[in-house]
Amino acid sequence: MDQEAVINHLKECGAFLEGHFLLSSGLHSPAYIQCALLLQQPGRAGLVCAALAELWQDESPDVVVGPALGGILVAYEVGRALGARALFTERVDGVMTLRRGFFLEPNEKVLVTEDIVTTGKSAKEAIEVVRASGATVIGVASIGDRSKENPFDVPFRALIKLDFPTYGAEECPLCAEGGTAVKPGSRGLAAS
Repeated sequence: MDQEAVINHLKECGAFLEGHFLLSSGLHSPAYIQCALLLQQPGRAGLVCAALAELWQDESPDVVVGPALGGILVAYEVGRALGARALFTERVDGVMTLRRGFFLEPNEKVLVTEDIVTTGKSAKEAIEVVRASGATVIGVASIGDRSKENPFDVPFRALIKLDFPTYGAEECPLCAEGGTAVKPGSRGLAAS
């Protein structure tokens, strides 16, 4: 599945938003991909995540781990496509951890997944959890990449490269015009 096909899936399900958004990274942007609107459709999510899994099939991960919330369904569908276990990390008192009886063995190869990567904060926290267990992180996979360069110390592959402008709050032209950023992502109020 090429970049145009993925973007068409996002547009067709209303996941490609335009406006004034506060990203989980703290940056502002005039565009936002609300992957939850894609992931609410299992058939469409399965197609997109199977395409993402194809980018990693040669590495044969044993486990796919996604940070809550955005990476959970991506990890599940990528794990299904790869025939791997699918786990998620979540924050407890602000610290990313494995819970719910999830575990990793020291010899397991782990692929960390996300929906969209901008700074990679959640995925980096998941990487730390995986490494603390003694397992090996083989890479990070995401549906969309908003980063300027690979923010990880492992290989990073995404289905689409998103080149939307981002701004700090103090330099945001949308704020200068009197606009107020909304935060539709998982770490803030659900504005969409």
